[in-house]
Amino acid sequence: MPSDCKDLEARERDTLSPYAQLSAETRGRNAHEPPPEWRTQYQRDRDRIIHSRAFRRLDCKTQVFLSGSGDHLRTRLTHTMEVAGVARNIARALQLNEDLTEAIALGHDLGHPPFGHTGEEALNELMQGHGGFEHNQQSRRIVELIEQKYPAFPGLNLTWETLEGLSKHDTAPEPLLGQASSTFHQPSLEAQVANLADEITYYSHDLDDGLDSGLLTEGQLERDIPAWRDASERMLSQHGDLADECRHYFVIRCLIDDQVHDVIHKTEANLAAAGVASADEVRMEPKPLVAYSPARHEANLKLRAYLYENLYYNDTVHEPHTRAARMLGDLFRHFEQHPEAIGSHIQSLIPGHGLQRAVCDHLACMTDRFAIREHGRLIGK
Repeated sequence: MPSDCKDLEARERDTLSPYAQLSAETRGRNAHEPPPEWRTQYQRDRDRIIHSRAFRRLDCKTQVFLSGSGDHLRTRLTHTMEVAGVARNIARALQLNEDLTEAIALGHDLGHPPFGHTGEEALNELMQGHGGFEHNQQSRRIVELIEQKYPAFPGLNLTWETLEGLSKHDTAPEPLLGQASSTFHQPSLEAQVANLADEITYYSHDLDDGLDSGLLTEGQLERDIPAWRDASERMLSQHGDLADECRHYFVIRCLIDDQVHDVIHKTEANLAAAGVASADEVRMEPKPLVAYSPARHEANLKLRAYLYENLYYNDTVHEPHTRAARMLGDLFRHFEQHPEAIGSHIQSLIPGHGLQRAVCDHLACMTDRFAIREHGRLIGK
């Protein structure tokens, strides 16, 4: 006999930890809808994100290398799928709500503009005096305002808990249902897991892409990165000295395993020490409970600094991004002067949100490829 929503909610109550966010205890959605028949509320959120146009556009947005730079280099979409996989595994180990965790992970980068973090910096500079630009908050705008899928409400009408996770608690989603959230200091454990899974994934997979591109070498990493040496030693103990073309893939896998293992055990210890007994008690904690051990945190800080110095700001990566980001400035000024050229739906946001914010929304929705093509069409070389 098929399991309906009530059966699935009962299964959550029977199997999840007391501090997990239960679907039956959602704070709801902005616009009332009948509950789904065969899915939980968070399964519905996940599916709406996957079926959104913003999700599909991630396939043509930069992760590290400009979209189209190589057949095997990651895009924002492949990165997002990898984050969702890591997040779901951690959530399962901690007996958290996997569907909510996955929904947050799949939606976490919807607000990224073209050209990666360089594009984000460019839009933030262009929006000085108009509220700035930050991709987590842009993810909220996309799912609450910009996506058009349903006649009864704007956006995707996601649950309070998914919106909370998408904003990474930079600002609590207090407008939703008028719920006061001033006592909440942290998001749900599911949101914390998705946030840390993002970090685990981009550290490891950006290393992978850097090695595949030839901008990083294993010799450099063995010399400079303790976390790489530890993972390499574990790989050697398990598999011996592999051929060059296989070696770094297995080291990357060990590096991810090491980080996931560390997060699960440190989080388990944090939960026991905090003594939290509900999802809202988690939200009232002064610090996140999902965390690395101090040693792993320190190792990741070194890895992050290394990636910025040797990959993200490498001229081969940074110069094309910088040129591409200048295109956003040209396009921003063009659409400021010609707002009639913006799509009709985003044009409709101008009275309530301002011209510059609407122009920013328009640019942030572009893929790398479309932004380059529009620049050539409207501005010229």
